[in-house]
Amino acid sequence: MDIRIKRVYESPAPDDGSRVLVDRLWPRGLKKDAAALDAWRKDVAPSDALRRWFGHDPARWEEFRRRYEAELEANPEGVRWLLERARAGRLTLCYGARDPEHNQAVVLRDYLLRKAATGL
Repeated sequence: MDIRIKRVYESPAPDDGSRVLVDRLWPRGLKKDAAALDAWRKDVAPSDALRRWFGHDPARWEEFRRRYEAELEANPEGVRWLLERARAGRLTLCYGARDPEHNQAVVLRDYLLRKAATGL
């Protein structure tokens, strides 16, 4: 299974496969055409409360991962939809955050890969 992550502000590439935005809010200053997305799945993004609590603070990263994975566990439909896309070909999870190491797409990719390995 090939699941990649990419900042939505980066130029789309032919090898991105299916591009899915996994942010709850639309990225500032980005036109929808420029994003070249196949889907926008707000339902798999962290809740507003969790997003605000985290604030992209690396000191809160591990707790953010734990809480976000709990939210994903409570959303089997959204997770299943993403896994189906990933099984059909390359899936690129797009995000708007500046930090490439501490954002929800990193957690979501790792979570999806674990779920796929267990047969979900």
